[in-house]
Amino acid sequence: MGQASSHAAGAGHSTAKPIGMLVAAVGVVYGDIGTSPLYTLKEVFSGGYGVPVNHDGVLGILALIFWSLIWVVSIKYMMFVLRADNQGEGGIMALTALARRAAAGHARLRTFLVVCGLIGAALFYGDSMITPAISVLSAIEGLGLAFDGIDHWVVPISLVVLVALFLIQSHGTARIGILFGPIMVTWFLVLGALGVYGIMQHPEVLQAVNPVWGVRFFIVHPGMGVAILGAVVLALTGAEALYADMGHFGRKPIARAWFILVLPALVLNYFGQGALLLGDPRQLATRFICWRQTGL
Repeated sequence: MGQASSHAAGAGHSTAKPIGMLVAAVGVVYGDIGTSPLYTLKEVFSGGYGVPVNHDGVLGILALIFWSLIWVVSIKYMMFVLRADNQGEGGIMALTALARRAAAGHARLRTFLVVCGLIGAALFYGDSMITPAISVLSAIEGLGLAFDGIDHWVVPISLVVLVALFLIQSHGTARIGILFGPIMVTWFLVLGALGVYGIMQHPEVLQAVNPVWGVRFFIVHPGMGVAILGAVVLALTGAEALYADMGHFGRKPIARAWFILVLPALVLNYFGQGALLLGDPRQLATRFICWRQTGL
């Protein structure tokens, strides 16, 4: 059955046009990490960590976010994890099967690997329950910047959106990709454009590509540095979907979508938000900084 599904997946990969697979992968794989700019910096600077909203603080956090995206997603996932497929399939259980196969002849080690796989699956399910709620709530609350007096409607609207999304999801990954692919491509293009606008106001924010700013942040704030990583990791929310959904699209469309569209858009938007904070720390008072860039 696993071989049949992998052959079917491979056939789908070969018949679909590369650009169509890329767009579908953007719609399905990168939905979670694509909404991270809605809340990551807001949580970092107003989550009670005491991060100073000044030049060094902003550049330090941006450096941590940038290099987290590079090391965790671009290097770990794209260069290593996505190559560990089990007959074309990905995900924690596929990885567990590969590990058990490699540990043949070591009964205790195989049992230990199964336990680790089950723990990983439990963590994945937990993330799958939390992430949609955070993403949808973040998006709906952002409407408060454009429409006054809808705060009490945020939860009901979010529930309707979540129910609708899960009803659509039951029709299969292909339809999800067709529906949300163009929407997510537009979303990332808008994120990038808004980021460019912010960077143009304060180009010095580009200094954050230098990892020294992240190291300096840990040196200046040794106690806060470790705790703040718990908020910075929000920028990576949904990265596990790259591996989990590999069986639907294959490695190449997922990797190409990341390097061509998703990574540049995310980096530009985070840096654009940081630039706006450098110009006016009061931007933090808005619920979601990236929506503030629209001028609504």
